[in-house]
Amino acid sequence: MTRTIGIFVFDDVEVLDFAGPYEVFTSATRVSSRLVPGTPPPFKVVTIGRHKAMLRARAGLSVFPEAEFDDASAIDVLIVPGGDVTAELGKPDVQAWIAAMAGRCELVASVCTGALLLAQAGLLNGREATTHWADVAQLRELFPQVRVREERRWIDAGDIVTSGGISAGIDMSLHLVERLAGRELALETAHQMEYDWRN
Repeated sequence: MTRTIGIFVFDDVEVLDFAGPYEVFTSATRVSSRLVPGTPPPFKVVTIGRHKAMLRARAGLSVFPEAEFDDASAIDVLIVPGGDVTAELGKPDVQAWIAAMAGRCELVASVCTGALLLAQAGLLNGREATTHWADVAQLRELFPQVRVREERRWIDAGDIVTSGGISAGIDMSLHLVERLAGRELALETAHQMEYDWRN
């Protein structure tokens, strides 16, 4: 079974927040083809923006989403990265889209301040969640109904998974590879990436 991983991208998204998970899932697919040739790829990755137009990630990297809200095909896992999410928090259509996708996806995951977007969409109410250490206070202040936990690389709460800042998204994504496609593939993917996985 091939799962489609949809990664939301937006202006001022933190580069490693989305590129780290992108690398993990695409690397896992390459590694899987070597380990078990001839089987369907475990993952297909697509970037999704509000509109299918070029945007600028933090530090100015140009990013062109492959799909937009209106034409995004069915996805199994939605990943919401962080960065400067101030503008995104002020867009009702972003909140509505994340909430709607959560109702259709197998699971939703966030990296860093992406947790603020999940919280605003109502997905973290009463749940344990984490974010970048520098944004823990803001998450607590804005969303007191969220059970915020500090100093956690990731928190798996079933259909919602949140992770700390930036590089923690790689650890979380390897955890998701393990959860969805097995520990051997996760370990081999970390090895392929020469990444010291904190699992």
